[in-house]
Amino acid sequence: MKKLSLRARVLTGTVAVAALGAGTFGAVSASASAPAAAPAAAVKADTSNRNLQQSTHLTVAAATKAAQATLDAAKKENQRVSVAVVDRNGNTIVTLRGDGAGPQSPESAVKKAFTAVSWNAPTSELVKRLEQAPNLKDIPGTLFLGGGAPVQVKGAPVAGIGVAGAPSGDLDEKFAKAGVAALAR
Repeated sequence: MKKLSLRARVLTGTVAVAALGAGTFGAVSASASAPAAAPAAAVKADTSNRNLQQSTHLTVAAATKAAQATLDAAKKENQRVSVAVVDRNGNTIVTLRGDGAGPQSPESAVKKAFTAVSWNAPTSELVKRLEQAPNLKDIPGTLFLGGGAPVQVKGAPVAGIGVAGAPSGDLDEKFAKAGVAALAR
């Protein structure tokens, strides 16, 4: 039997260690990917379960329709705005930045929409509440300026529409309400 050189022995040892490591890794990977045992008793999720609650949400299509109606209303008055529609939880569904709208307007629109849905009130009304509770303005993600309107179903908030970029909050809010009205059509 021929004696192997040091280089050949090191190379052979390296190959052997790599093969052993690959086999071990494969075995661990195979056992890790094995499906977990099914739970003994599955929770039945149905609408009669008192631990579940149903809620109403706007579809992306409805949110986009409202946002476009808002931009159209602003465009008729030669205003350059951005509009945001958020769901009941304050998550952004859609944001549209109108042609020529300022760089701050998309973020402001989201905050106005969030504020309107959070308090289920137009943001112009919420501005008045700051006189009694000035710390409201310190809540993260809110913006207490006119331009936000809630979308309601049976009096409960399901979304918020925020508009920013017009020269006044009154105009922003007028356009936001046009978006809310478009959802009724």
